Amino acid sequence: MNSGHNEKSRNVPVLILAGGMGTRLSEETQLRPKPMVEIGGIPILLHLMRFYYAHGFNDFVICAGYRAWDIKDYFLNYQFNHHHVEIDHREQVLNPPKPWGGTESQERWRVRVVDTGLNTQTGGRVARALEETQLLKTAENFALTYGDGLSDVNLDAELSFHLKNQSIGTVLGVRPRARFGEIKLNGFRAEAFVEKPQSTQGWINGGFFFFNKKFREYLSTDEKCILEREPLSKLASDAQLNVYQHEGFWQPMDFLRDKNELQALWDSGNAPWSLVRT
Repeated sequence: MNSGHNEKSRNVPVLILAGGMGTRLSEETQLRPKPMVEIGGIPILLHLMRFYYAHGFNDFVICAGYRAWDIKDYFLNYQFNHHHVEIDHREQVLNPPKPWGGTESQERWRVRVVDTGLNTQTGGRVARALEETQLLKTAENFALTYGDGLSDVNLDAELSFHLKNQSIGTVLGVRPRARFGEIKLNGFRAEAFVEKPQSTQGWINGGFFFFNKKFREYLSTDEKCILEREPLSKLASDAQLNVYQHEGFWQPMDFLRDKNELQALWDSGNAPWSLVRT
């Protein structure tokens, strides 16, 4: 891995959709936004950001909405939450712990949390964040993902694919695991039983996007603009949406069982998305 020194990646800001109410995970989201639900004591949002950061991305825009202040508060106190603090009544000193052989552990990134509205849909959130930050004045391309899904996709390779093909948009295509065991039949007799196999029913939206700035023309700041409907459908009909196919790990956190599965992977010490253990 490139340890954050890929200049190509550094010029691509990352937008993260983090404004929904997460009603399907209500056990965890009544008191905090879904991206702040913790895996291994760390918000899934931070897992996601560190995954991008390990690939060289260091400019993040969090598209917040529901309980936006919780996300703002987390990053306002990020250094204090992740570093030792020494207070001697004369000054306040941040003393970083050194868990990796004496190296500095603080990420060198910029994080902007933009309140894009409580009820705004995904397309409207992206458009509002782009307007508020004026990102497209300096960035030719930007990354976009949801704040509740993890993968082991090679983001460098996907970005290179996006730039090489010169389309307006690139979406990660994945084949998720089936929710239930698959029975292969011969007449009425089971020939094989496979527990939660990889789906063979085609590719779905894996949520790790790259867009050229021209995509802004497809979006509206109206709160009813849904990214996955007219904007992406129109992009596809214009032959401007390519699919980067990924056969590896991908899992959203839609339900409590998903959260528990991600936690089990983390506890195993072999979480596929974790490029640096913290």
